[in-house]
Amino acid sequence: MYTKAGFAGDDDPRAIFTTIVGHDGGVENNAYVGDSALANREVLSLTNPVEHGLITNWDDVEEIWNHAFVTGLQVAPEEYPVLLTEVPLNPKANREKTMQIMLETLKVPAFSFGMGAVLALHASGRTTGLSVDCGHGSIDCVPVYEGFPLPHAILRMSVGGNDITEYLANRLDGNAFNSDIFPDMKENHCYVALDSEKESQRNIKHSYELPDGQIIEMGEAIFRAPEVLFQPAMIGLETAGIHTQAYNSIFKCDLDIRRDLYGNVILLPPEQKYSTWIGGSMLASLSTFQDRWVTKEAYDESGPSIVHRTCF
Repeated sequence: MYTKAGFAGDDDPRAIFTTIVGHDGGVENNAYVGDSALANREVLSLTNPVEHGLITNWDDVEEIWNHAFVTGLQVAPEEYPVLLTEVPLNPKANREKTMQIMLETLKVPAFSFGMGAVLALHASGRTTGLSVDCGHGSIDCVPVYEGFPLPHAILRMSVGGNDITEYLANRLDGNAFNSDIFPDMKENHCYVALDSEKESQRNIKHSYELPDGQIIEMGEAIFRAPEVLFQPAMIGLETAGIHTQAYNSIFKCDLDIRRDLYGNVILLPPEQKYSTWIGGSMLASLSTFQDRWVTKEAYDESGPSIVHRTCF
């Protein structure tokens, strides 16, 4: 999982780093973020403060946000309004806590949320469609109509890219190899078969070479691993697959708009891996977005609950 930061109107983020924090356990318990944490992993206690898209460690996520400003963008938080992406169905308490840290602790001049699935749809040039957002820990099916998500029809499944990685590791005896190889296997070698049973009859042979020259035969794992998204029962989960969830999400919407949704299904992330960030960059630079900002003055008058009336 990566944090991406940049400036509205830019084509690409200027700072990209792993969303991970390490602590040295000393008296001051110094924190290391991103690459510096990974480089010193042997002597640090590493944590990921975001799980399934939800913040689970507020102190560490504050370190990440501060790192994005000071180290990544080399600016002071007080200088720029912030548009932050959020997952669908983000709990109200999390939204309020996020706004509180941004405006009270980091002292940004204004703040707003943008749902990642909506922003990615915006980046594709659409304002209506179904965004199917495949993340590390979950998949969200988000129907959007004329730029607004339809909360009653949003469906989430707790299956994601990490489950594919773990399936590969378990199937290929992951304890015998460095765990860093399995994400590379997933991203650069695995594929989705149109019919997994027919594919298994082809007697697939596919080799993966380790940095030391050792060869791993991946075999059917090359297409079986992604199948967990369509058949979560393979990993012991009683939930519908991604294709069924997408259909169910659209079916929950009004009949009048279903045709538009069926005709505009966007799978994220597509080839453009920064689509969510780019959508946010485009949206935040529009003059019509300016009434979506929550300023410090408005926050002081109304309190954290203002986020639910302004950011949707």
